Amino acid sequence: MNSVCFVIARAAGPRQSRAARTALDCVAALAMTSLIWATPTLAKKPKAGFEAALPAPPPPAPRVADGSIFNVSAGYAPLYAGHRARAVGDPVTILLVENTTTSKSAGTKTERGGGASITPPTAGPLGFLNPDALKASSQSSFKGQGNTTQTSSLSGEVSVTIAEVRPIGTALLRGEKRLLLSQGQEWIQFSGIVRLADLDAENRVASTRVADARIEYAGNGSIARAGREGWLSRFFNIISPF
Repeated sequence: MNSVCFVIARAAGPRQSRAARTALDCVAALAMTSLIWATPTLAKKPKAGFEAALPAPPPPAPRVADGSIFNVSAGYAPLYAGHRARAVGDPVTILLVENTTTSKSAGTKTERGGGASITPPTAGPLGFLNPDALKASSQSSFKGQGNTTQTSSLSGEVSVTIAEVRPIGTALLRGEKRLLLSQGQEWIQFSGIVRLADLDAENRVASTRVADARIEYAGNGSIARAGREGWLSRFFNIISPF
């Protein structure tokens, strides 16, 4: 669309300055629109939907005086089950051990050449022709090479809660951790599906054993803003033809 406005400005000519200014305004507006769409989303606040899942509070029921010190409703856990997380609202600790490395390399090289020559007769009506003037040759070559490497690592721990228990022995985990620092706010949001049998005795599981995992680590504040390119630099990078 920017090329369309440029053609309009060229077609207007130097005499029609109003049309040229209109075309330039069109270019500026399109460039600003491209700048807005090309700008990465600023993490102003954490995304909703990662709140801790809590079970419904049970209705208050007075304890019947039966003369016994044992009460099932007072945090009872059987010996064969222990304190393993298995119900909605139970906390689970996720061990973040994400390590990803990707590498790609591509190369292309092509060459092509050709030639042709005609030898005129030395006598006769074509004898005046120069043999060197009837020679032609062509040659073309192309060489391209590209390399890309990306490495990402994330380690730490974050505790989430069970949001849903499936009949097949899996559970949906969801939760977040927020850190309010002196120069901004940071947060980690996590969600995924885990097998309850994979939890250890301390209700911990590695993030590599979580299916459909969604991990988001973001933040805001002056430190995050300092690491981004300014809007004017992004504007000139969009409209620059080089």
